[in-house]
Amino acid sequence: MNDVTLERVPVAPPASSLDPVDYAVISQGLMAAAREMGVKLIRSSYSNIVREAQDASAALFDAEGNVVAQAELIPMQLGPMSDIFRACAAVVPPSELRPGDFYINNDPYGGGQHLQDVFIYSPIFVDGTLVGFAGTVSHHLDLGGGNPGLSPNAADVHAEGIILPPSVWNIDRDWNGGNLEKFLRANVRVPAQTIGDFYAQFAANAVGSTRLAGLCARYGTAKVSQAMNDLVAYSERRFRAAIEALPDGEYFGEDAVDDDGLSDEPLVVRAKVTIKGDTISVDYAGTCEQVRRNLNCPFASTISATLAAVKSALTSPDIPFNEGVKRPVAVTAPKGCLVNPHYPAPVRARMLSAYRCFDAVFRALAQVAPDKVVASGNDSTHSLAFSHLGDGHRYRVYLEIYGGGFGASARVDGCDGVDSALSNCTNTPVEATDMDFDHFRIIEYGLAEDSCGHGRRRGGLGLKRRFEILKDGVNFACYTDRSRIRPWGLFGGTEGEPTRLEVEKHGQTTVLPSKTQIELSRGDVITLTTAGGGGYGPIDERASDLVAHDISEGFVSSEVAAKVYGRR
Repeated sequence: MNDVTLERVPVAPPASSLDPVDYAVISQGLMAAAREMGVKLIRSSYSNIVREAQDASAALFDAEGNVVAQAELIPMQLGPMSDIFRACAAVVPPSELRPGDFYINNDPYGGGQHLQDVFIYSPIFVDGTLVGFAGTVSHHLDLGGGNPGLSPNAADVHAEGIILPPSVWNIDRDWNGGNLEKFLRANVRVPAQTIGDFYAQFAANAVGSTRLAGLCARYGTAKVSQAMNDLVAYSERRFRAAIEALPDGEYFGEDAVDDDGLSDEPLVVRAKVTIKGDTISVDYAGTCEQVRRNLNCPFASTISATLAAVKSALTSPDIPFNEGVKRPVAVTAPKGCLVNPHYPAPVRARMLSAYRCFDAVFRALAQVAPDKVVASGNDSTHSLAFSHLGDGHRYRVYLEIYGGGFGASARVDGCDGVDSALSNCTNTPVEATDMDFDHFRIIEYGLAEDSCGHGRRRGGLGLKRRFEILKDGVNFACYTDRSRIRPWGLFGGTEGEPTRLEVEKHGQTTVLPSKTQIELSRGDVITLTTAGGGGYGPIDERASDLVAHDISEGFVSSEVAAKVYGRR
């Protein structure tokens, strides 16, 4: 089988002769601009998935499309942004762009991830010279497809929504009431929210353009371009040094998605991590073949999950995540496997397989850097969609992503009830959901007692959320994971409790499959309990005061504490 590889780039040059004060001010200005783009994107958006959950990202690029600075939002979206850019640049080179043009891409087989993540790149010109790009990505609540919100039964990628291949458009000609905007508005179920979120992307890109142009006006384009290069080189030097501190060798790890929704067969992801000098390569040979359901992971997502695992385990958080972090890393996956599928395999739930890449790499790195990794956590995207076509023949589409327990580390317990590392979405307040939707309501929300794994450090607690359906004819679709294969512990720590999804109908409670689509009626109740994180270290090394604290806070029941630790 043919492999696809993220190529290595030569070692970064030594720091330039740019004045250190100028470099410090410009580099911090670049990072501040990217963060401001992220704030603008979130605050300007219409949908709850972006406005509240912050499922979106923003970054600044140099004139060649290399990521220079990014907002600290969604790691999964940010890692391959330059690769997705290059897929657009291969169609129309940046040298042919004019003011008002923009690249757009959401094609999983054209460099993108999944259809709902739409990437937009706006060129930044100063005195007629292209100096960089402002780029954003948002998860769009609805982009058409065979079912509102999401399509668990999609037979191929075309059933999942509109494909926007790598292409160039102009904001004055094609947006602002132009043909591209009209096309999208006519093909989505919630045009006010979807089109509003697109406008938020353009607004955020405009902020990035203004800030970069301001830096160029103050310091000159030559100095700003040099500072961009130096910032990338700085990240590369520090990342290479972190890799070089580890012993050379080959290390192996694997994990698995519960199933594909058609059978009970687990979907195995295997990773071989090779450390050699100041470089690291990850090969996913041995991973299962692609599947018929939407669990397939496009290669851009595989790259992103791998980079996130390696960087989070091996480096300190003060190293800026930009193109320099990618250069010492090579990623390879056989074509046709779960994490590098052939067109037109469906890919909507690719996060579940991407998380298994993340976990497999962590398991491998645990053998060489045990104090730097964490046990497995919830590590899944629990994506639930409640959609309803109302009396006014208008759709209301609600979709949210839920977190769970983080895995424990050598130093601290796992975080309770937070989103997993790749998606990093925030909590959506119940009040915001109540304001936007009237076909359901949330009747319970809290941490799931006793859901954590145990050890010297316990895993984080999962979440429990219950939804009461208020109208007939509600379309429910979801994908979750960790319902069969529990989050694993490390070095004597125990597994976390699994995910559980239930529906109450007419007084009867039924456990639902983790990937499913059903119709709900008034009075039905959906309950989601997400997985807890695995523990770290031997159980008998947990301090008594920590056990007592867990009991007093309601994290662990006295019965479970007595059973696990022999203490009440």
